[in-house]
Amino acid sequence: MSFEQNVYQLRQEKLRQIEALGQQAYPHKFEFTHAVPQILAEYTDKTAEQLENPRVEVKVAGRIISIRLQGKAGFAHLQQGGQRLQVYVKLDFVGEKGFALYKLLDLGDHIGVRGYLFRTRTGELTIHAEELTFLSKDLLPLPEKWHGLTDVELRYRQRYVDLIMNQDVREVFVKRSKIVQSIRRFLDTRGYVEVETPMMQPIPGGAAARPFKTHHNTLDVDLYLRIAPELYLKRLVVGGLERVYEINRNFRNEGISTQHNPEFTMLEFYQAYADFRDMMQLTEDMLKQAALDVNGTTKSTFNGHEIDFGAWQRLSMREAIIQYWPEAAAPKPEVADFATHESVERLVKRLNANHTPHMPYDPKEPAGKTIAAMFEAVAEEHLIQPTFIYEFPVAISPLSKNKRDEADWVERFEIFVGGLEIGNAFSELNDPEEQRRRFEQQLGEKERGDEEAHAMDEDYIRALSYGLPPTGGEGIGIDRLTMLLTGSRSIRDVILFPLLRPQAPQELVSEEPAPPAHK
Repeated sequence: MSFEQNVYQLRQEKLRQIEALGQQAYPHKFEFTHAVPQILAEYTDKTAEQLENPRVEVKVAGRIISIRLQGKAGFAHLQQGGQRLQVYVKLDFVGEKGFALYKLLDLGDHIGVRGYLFRTRTGELTIHAEELTFLSKDLLPLPEKWHGLTDVELRYRQRYVDLIMNQDVREVFVKRSKIVQSIRRFLDTRGYVEVETPMMQPIPGGAAARPFKTHHNTLDVDLYLRIAPELYLKRLVVGGLERVYEINRNFRNEGISTQHNPEFTMLEFYQAYADFRDMMQLTEDMLKQAALDVNGTTKSTFNGHEIDFGAWQRLSMREAIIQYWPEAAAPKPEVADFATHESVERLVKRLNANHTPHMPYDPKEPAGKTIAAMFEAVAEEHLIQPTFIYEFPVAISPLSKNKRDEADWVERFEIFVGGLEIGNAFSELNDPEEQRRRFEQQLGEKERGDEEAHAMDEDYIRALSYGLPPTGGEGIGIDRLTMLLTGSRSIRDVILFPLLRPQAPQELVSEEPAPPAHK
């Protein structure tokens, strides 16, 4: 029998003894008068004398996070709402059965306490218990030092235990919720309408990514989990919802890393009669406000860097390559060097001859795709402070409007913070004939083996044919934004239940049936 199995059976026996004292093993509810955070907020500054006159009567529920017995008395700490409050239990006040219950309690059990507030000799705010009510038994042992586990993935697999033991983890997810609340408030007050669009789509669209595939039996059709809601949201702008947003789950059948999870949360929003520069200013204001709402300051610390969401820089993709061009491959390029396939090839050869790691290069690919790869190789890692990288090659931007004076470039930007790409925005392409040409170009890329190339979407072209007004649109990754505002190094630290490789199930109890519980 394993250690866990042994503890499980011992605590089942304790549960039967608790029932024998007249307590319910699994009661339906507990009527409380105060929450632990409420008590701490209202009474932490009160003196012992102020707590005595008048006496503050309370009924509180929580999980036992520490417990000790000293003869006919004992102390415990209840945890609720991410905060802890001490409880003093004495035989003379809770009675024989109440104290017998106290001695049967374990770390992790839930109890209700009725009593009054006082301060101990050391000055700690404490509930003087007069009645204990059993609420739930923790049948498995809590770890003594959760941080000390060598199996890091166990924290993700058993997030429920991680949240009990590590209040810093709880705070990350509380802040994540505040980020979403802040974004909703920001957009709602500017006239945006929140909507929901399909998660199962007949054509995966709105981004370049490999989709997950499924099948609907009744209709006998293959469907794809959405990689982005973009094309549906722009259909809504066509339909007259001129400011629209969705906070949605996206699914991409790609690798897992500290920055990637196959299931992730994205904010996407679209504004009619705006362009990508309007989206820049809106984004700057929105993320600055989110930082203030979550942390009380525009500054946060991520990966050893202090990041200021109140200070943004703007660079074109070509300017960023020039600015961060490695000295070993000097001289720096000039804008004219990005104009032709031949001049771009010369840059690649000079870079790879004088800089490692080498950037991948396929001479058959469009020059714009090579320029984007060059940006990733020389500039991306340097973008620590909030930065808009704008003007992207048309070859990698099938849904974006052309730059007004350069046909090979589009009005698009990406947001980089802390070395992470967290957002992507366009002046949306609204010419249906040009959109068809872009989709056909993507089909050519798919035939060349690009599994992430965009599919043809005839209904979307039909929607554009009804007239999409000039529109600015953007997507921002909520998970990566949460990483930056909470200082979390891995995306798994900001997703409650990240995707993990399956484990074999573990038995908790032996095959011998336990005796029936007393009624």
